[in-house]
Amino acid sequence: MSDANGTRFSVEKISFRTMDGLQLCGNLYPAAQRGPAVIINPGMGCVKEMFVPDVAQYLQKAGITAFAYDPRNLGESEGSPRNEIDPHKQISDYSDALTFLKGQPIVDSTQIVFWGQSFAGAAALCAAALDHRAKAVVAVCPNLKFDRDWTRYRAALAKSMQDRESQMAGNDPYYLPILDINFESPGGMSNGVKSSEAEYMRTLKSLGAVNYENRLTVQSYYKILTWSPLSLIARLETPTLVIIPELDTLSPFEEQMAMTESLQCPKKVHIAPGRNHMDVLTGDGFDALCQMQLDFIMESVGAEEDRSLQ
Repeated sequence: MSDANGTRFSVEKISFRTMDGLQLCGNLYPAAQRGPAVIINPGMGCVKEMFVPDVAQYLQKAGITAFAYDPRNLGESEGSPRNEIDPHKQISDYSDALTFLKGQPIVDSTQIVFWGQSFAGAAALCAAALDHRAKAVVAVCPNLKFDRDWTRYRAALAKSMQDRESQMAGNDPYYLPILDINFESPGGMSNGVKSSEAEYMRTLKSLGAVNYENRLTVQSYYKILTWSPLSLIARLETPTLVIIPELDTLSPFEEQMAMTESLQCPKKVHIAPGRNHMDVLTGDGFDALCQMQLDFIMESVGAEEDRSLQ
């Protein structure tokens, strides 16, 4: 790829080992010079080709190395059962990704930042609360609550107990779709998505996310309910940027605002006007939104400021 001036930028396929021995695969967007780096995760059940490549490329062009990887059990990364979400492991993997990036010649090991969107936004906040090696954290539309329809979620938990017995008998894991044919969450983790968001989900594979699968193991629901992100996020000391879509209903605007108001760390809150959960990183305001993130990152890591693309 190249910018408007013809300068070429590369994307490298790389992988790293987690502390428990899994190989997680991602795309490294190396900057033209040594400096800060940002570790990027997409939303729940999502792969690295969804939502985040444009952000990674923007940062790369501005002199920040970006590393977007498939979470464990998803996409090109190792882990089984496939499409099983474990928030505690996903948080831990941020720290292993940081350890890996510290050894990359292009990266200043004292200037590494966590970044996450939706489910991974909450995971990134928790990771930063635990790992003070991260110099800052950016959370885009963090999803903070998952049992929104308790009747459905309770049914998923009951199914997870049946699935435990089934797997113990040697059977394959049981799966639920992330969104059903009506674009609602059969496991009760959300109130569904808007029609415009549903259209995006319909076309994901044709847009390049060939490894995306619209399903999670039923054990994911059990594991997610053991996670209480708000109690850990309240312990944050790291400089924090939270980007909140004004029209977000999947992770309601009011919940995100309440979380930011409780933070005691250095913080910046940006409300993205007219945006919802899935289109916050698109559209006419994209460059300005990325420039705002760039400015926050550079200030937080203590790097020089003259890297604007504007």
